[in-house]
Parts: sequence; C-alpha cells; structure tokens
Amino acid sequence: MNKALTHVQHDTDFCVVGGGLAGMCAAISAARHGLKVVIMQDRPVFGGNASSEIRMWVCGARGKNNRETGIMEEIALEALYRNPYRIYPVWDTVLYEKVKQEKNITALLNCSCTDAQMDGNKIISVTGWQTTTQKWHTVSAKYFADCSGDSILAPLTGAEFRMGRESKDEFGESYAPDKADKKTMGMSCLIQARKMDSPRPFIAPDWAYKYTKEDLEPYHLPNIDNGKENFWYMELGGEYDSIGDTEELRDRLIKVALGIWDFVKNSGNSSAENWELEFLGFLPGKRESRRYVGDHILIQSDVESEGKFDDIIAYGGWSMDDHHPAGIDTKELPTIFHPAPSPFGIPYRCIYSKNIENLFFAGRNISVSHMALSSTRVMATCGVLGQAAGIAAAIACKYNLSPRQVYQQKINELKQTLMLDDCYLPFNKMEMSEITKNAQIKADCEFPDRLRSGVDRSREDDCVIIELGKEIIYDFGKPTEIKGIRFIFDSDLNRETVSEDNFLNDKTTICNIPLNLKPVCVPKTLVKQLSVYSFDDEKNEWTPLSAIENNHQRLVNLSVSAKCSALKFVPEQTQGSEKAHIFSINVD
Repeated sequence: MNKALTHVQHDTDFCVVGGGLAGMCAAISAARHGLKVVIMQDRPVFGGNASSEIRMWVCGARGKNNRETGIMEEIALEALYRNPYRIYPVWDTVLYEKVKQEKNITALLNCSCTDAQMDGNKIISVTGWQTTTQKWHTVSAKYFADCSGDSILAPLTGAEFRMGRESKDEFGESYAPDKADKKTMGMSCLIQARKMDSPRPFIAPDWAYKYTKEDLEPYHLPNIDNGKENFWYMELGGEYDSIGDTEELRDRLIKVALGIWDFVKNSGNSSAENWELEFLGFLPGKRESRRYVGDHILIQSDVESEGKFDDIIAYGGWSMDDHHPAGIDTKELPTIFHPAPSPFGIPYRCIYSKNIENLFFAGRNISVSHMALSSTRVMATCGVLGQAAGIAAAIACKYNLSPRQVYQQKINELKQTLMLDDCYLPFNKMEMSEITKNAQIKADCEFPDRLRSGVDRSREDDCVIIELGKEIIYDFGKPTEIKGIRFIFDSDLNRETVSEDNFLNDKTTICNIPLNLKPVCVPKTLVKQLSVYSFDDEKNEWTPLSAIENNHQRLVNLSVSAKCSALKFVPEQTQGSEKAHIFSINVD
C-alpha cells in the first residue's frame, strides 16, 4: 500500500462488500435494526445486474401471491411511484437513495475490495481502493457480509467455496452432469432498444460478429416486437474462467451484441426499421462463479421437496434454469427450465461460512450446489437473502454471537423479525403482539380477525376489505401503553391493476421500449390515507392520535406514544380502489 496516498480508517459493526440488490438489502436491514454499517461497492451505482450498467430484469418466485416483499417490495413500489415510464437513470436514483438516506450507513462507491486482514479464522478488517478519490479505505468490523457475486472474500480469507458443476453422484442430483467439471453458466452484455416513429438505420462496425438466420436457429433468433425480448442468450463464459477471463469475454460479448443487433436491423428477418439501439452494456452481467460453503449446501432434492427447513429465512421459486456453458456458441438448448416448486424455503445455514467465524454472504454466492443455484441466483431471491443476512448480523451483534450461534440460539427471533419486516417465510406464521392478540376487534366488514392472522399474502383468504370511512376498533379492555402500530396494506402482489395495457406490468424495469409506452402506476389497492384515534377514558371520547398520508407502500410503521383503552382506524383514501384493502394491523 502506497503511504503517499490517503488511507481512511472506518470502524463499524457490519461491513457489506458488494452493492447489488443482495448487498443493498443486507446493509439497509442491518442499519434499520441499529447497526453501524459500511457498504463497499466497486461500481458508481447500486443494483448490480439490475442497475443501468447491466439492465437485467429483476426476477423471483413464480406463481400467485409469491412476489417477494420486505425491502424488495419497498424498492419496487418506490420505483412505480417515482419512475412510471421505467427510465433506468431514475431507477438508479431509487436504489441510490435507499442506501444513502439510511443514517447508519456509510457508502463507499467506486471502491474495490483488495485485501482482508485476519486473526485466525476471524476477519478483522477489509481494505478497498477507491478510484475516484485515489484513497485506500480500511473497514474494521465485528461482522462481514460478502454480497459481491464473485465472492472476493473467499480467496482473501480462506473461506471454503466451490466453483463449477457437481456430478450426479455427489448429491444424487438427477439434472447434474455425469462427471463434475469447472464449467458454469455464462455472462451477458445486454442491449436495449427503443421504437421510434420513423426508420433508424444501423451500421455495424467491421469487427462485430456476423450472423445469419442459420447461425442463430433454432434458439437464438431475436423477436424485438414481442415485448419480452431481453437478449439474455447473448451469453459466453461458462467454458472459461468466469472471473479471470472476464475482460476477454467482455470483448467477445460486445462483438456478439453488435452482431445480433446488426442481424435484427439489416438481415431482413425482422420488422425492425423503426427500432433504435439505445444501450449496449460494457459490464457483463454474471450468473455464476464462486459459491461459498456454509453449514448446509442446498441441493436439487431440497428444492424439489419445497425446502421445509426449521431455519427457513428466505425462499425461492424460479425454475432450475440451467444455462448451457457454451452460451450462444451452442446449437443445443441454451437453457433447460427444470421444474421447481414455488415457493421453496432456503435455510439460514446457507448464508454464513462454514469455516470463517464472522462471515455472512448473500446473493448468487450462497451455499448451494450448481443445480440449486440455477434457481436461487435470480435477483429478487438474492434480495430477500440479503435482508435475512442483515437482520441476522443485527441479532448476532445484539447478543455477541457468531453467525452459527444465531442458528443455535436465536433462529426463531431471526424468523419472527424477518416476518415483522414483511419478509414472507413459507410454512410459517408471524407472531402478533400480545396487545393485538388480546384485543377485541370490532369492524364494519367481513372477517376482521384476519387482521391478526399472521399471514399477509392472499387477498381472498388473508385480507380485510372495508369501505372508506368505516371504522376498525381494537378494544383492549383497559388502559394500555401503545408504542407503535404496524400496517400491511395490499400492494396487489399479482400486479393486476398496475397498468391498463398490461405491458410487462410486473416489472419495475423493461429492456426494450415500445412506441408510446404507457406509464405504470402505484397499485390502486394500496391505502393512501388513514387516520388513527385513541380513546380518551377521562373525556370518554376519541382523540386523533396519528395519521398515514400520501402512502404508496405496503409496510407502514407508525411510532406513537399513548395510553388508551382502545384504538380506532379509519381508512379514508386509496390509490384508486373503491374500498380499502388491509392485511394486518399489529399494535405494540
């Protein structure tokens, strides 16, 4: 380390390396639970594969009512509110503010982790180089999380990891290859196009690859007009070192991308005269590299049996989407969507290191086999894993425990805290507060007891639907100290009402922009305005206590201070629905 350059020292509780969706959610959740956090991100923006630098869709669990909630839904709803035309630079600002507005987070952007200092099997600090300031940053912390995707802390700390595909025999995985190898899924440099109101020519450079219809048949023929073409199959790298060969592969991928777009525009096989190339990514989006080894390795049979673990802290639900290592060079199926249940549980033992005492990880690098990775790698799943890692770090710090000891001693607290933060855990119910459980609920609607069922998913089975202006009363029977109220509103998890033209209305970003794209909107089912009243026993009357105004979120926490024998909730306005949709009201 050059002593002539500035060296900045940071002392914190929790250091997160990597600022994709997993790292963001880890940092935000830990900070909201009281930890001082430093997040080290080697790019100028947050979001990783979801950012404007790469532009991959955020995908997750499939099926009705399986959308990921918690911080992932908070981000998605903020984007619908702030970015109705789904413009990538605006999306970047949504991600940026979610990190930067947390008072407990110090963000080090453009800072690449280059070293780790150890004391036996414990990380003492990590050091990164910040290109914009030409400064070294060393972060000392009690706990660390590697959310870097490529698992940079594995070689720096000696943490156990795997890379490549296991054989069928190792874990009894029927979809695995007969022999183990070092092959992975590849990486992609994506393109984005915009349809214009007049023809737009395209002249490819001489060095771009040239493709004919025969070259691309049968699996790689672009379809720019179907609204779903994101060119994911422009993929290479699985037969190479998906870390060490990235620069060479990037050069080839740019040639691939320009060649594919040349085919779209100039081959005569597409009606693409009015389409214009708006973006070409120079940063490859990766699917697979190093995977850490934790106390449990999630495998194909775990996925197929729905992952009903006692220590479930997240879930997946994407198919086992196993890409061919050769990518666009293969004439075989470029990916096989092996079936997987949705949802399936992921255990806590998959997100901390087997041999490094204070190391968490989240994202595509968790403790899974290659086959399980083919499902767990998608970004919405990575985000909920990150939130779990952040809360686990907060619990570890609170009780001075190692990540493994959190599993041994505090796993129920971790699970309940996740659910209180609106993270869905399949096969589990949230424990409502004693105040809520003991209250008598009176309401002008059907099934008012659903408000404390501990399940916030299905509109048909779990939601209270009540006319605007009608009352919900929690009667405690005696004066009771009230400190907070937690609401879960209906954010239309199936996104049935977000967009009138239903054009990819479940996506916060899109990859190709049609002509006259209509805006999306905040789900109409969300409660926008609600008033809270407390019953004044001395005056024998209701008194205004608090209110929710201009809300566009699913989870709303109100901090209040009152001693009363009852609370009254009056929903007054929604984002468009005729009635208010409320999943739960939990009083502390």
